[in-house]
Amino acid sequence: MKIRLIAVGSKMPAWVETAFKTYAQRLPRDCQLELIEIPAAKRTRNQLASKWMEKEGELIQKAIEPSDWVVALDVEGHSWSTQKLAQQITNWQSKGCNVALLVGGPDGLSPECLKRANQRWSLSALTLPHPMVRVVLSEAIYRAWSVTVNHPYHRE
Repeated sequence: MKIRLIAVGSKMPAWVETAFKTYAQRLPRDCQLELIEIPAAKRTRNQLASKWMEKEGELIQKAIEPSDWVVALDVEGHSWSTQKLAQQITNWQSKGCNVALLVGGPDGLSPECLKRANQRWSLSALTLPHPMVRVVLSEAIYRAWSVTVNHPYHRE
């Protein structure tokens, strides 16, 4: 299974790229984590946020494979513990398809992206900066994977 993080934004600080790569490289071939960066729409004073979201949403949708299981990261989504995320990873693997995790831009995900999602996941009730989302997400996936294989990384 391949988990693809499709995220709006590029030119992240070096510490974000290093942290993401660190956790992604720890995962085995049967649970790969890959990043696909979508350029943020150019913001202008004369445009509504809905236009920016629409442009970003179109690019996100192009990055989604038709057979992907799509999970939108959304503040109104379900909150998952490490154990629950481990169960999700096991479920995703049993479906035999790849997973696309969607992270919108500063204004969120377009309605079309939310409609395409099979699930909605909330990392936190807090608003997190986009660079931090990549780090938290990659570590959470690695930690949950470690639970699925009884690796000692996660301790309860």
